[in-house]
Amino acid sequence: MGLDVDLSKLDKSTSIFDFNRKIIDATSDFVCAFKPNSAFYEMYGTKGIEALAQTIEYIQQKDIPVILDAKRGDIGNSSTAYAKAAFEFLKADAITVVPYMGEDSIKPFLDYKDKGVFILCLTSNPGSKDFQTQNDLYKQVAQKAVKWNKNNNCCLVVGATKPEQLKEIRNIARDMLILIPGIGAQGGDLGKVIKTGGKRIIINSSRSIIYSPDPKAAAQKLRDEINNVL
Repeated sequence: MGLDVDLSKLDKSTSIFDFNRKIIDATSDFVCAFKPNSAFYEMYGTKGIEALAQTIEYIQQKDIPVILDAKRGDIGNSSTAYAKAAFEFLKADAITVVPYMGEDSIKPFLDYKDKGVFILCLTSNPGSKDFQTQNDLYKQVAQKAVKWNKNNNCCLVVGATKPEQLKEIRNIARDMLILIPGIGAQGGDLGKVIKTGGKRIIINSSRSIIYSPDPKAAAQKLRDEINNVL
């Protein structure tokens, strides 16, 4: 469950954390993880970061893991600082990272052996064609991730709108966990994703549930659809 909060869509009296708490309470029985996107908190400054920390703490009180969608990736010292912020200050259970700068930019995250590191492999946005599909770069990313997975905490991110490539990535990554955004508002095909991705996947949905008239019913509906395909 993605938690991408946009205050412009909420009643002015509703705080970020109050909104998240209601969504979490309504959907926690149907999810395997929550995925707050840090950008939707950082844009509100100090109050946004405080709400993000509160949200993560509240989720973990329910024994549900948190994937911080932050898409970090920088030179070693910077990545070390980013990793500390995510895993020691915010206490997230996992994070998304960008592998463009290579292994040394990812290693500070992977060194937290009890934390998950989701490496962007192939994304759903139109611009993915600029680099990711050129010369099958996404396959090279998947191959590198397998080599980097020495602590068994390396995972991948693959967009739901790319089921054919997902099948190729699964063949490379074997049983590695894959986070799949793009079901719902972005139009990914659930049946194709499950067929090609297998059971070691996390299906993410955000806007289509959290801004629906009945988030609990929407989450249960998606959970049931996933189980029916399986």
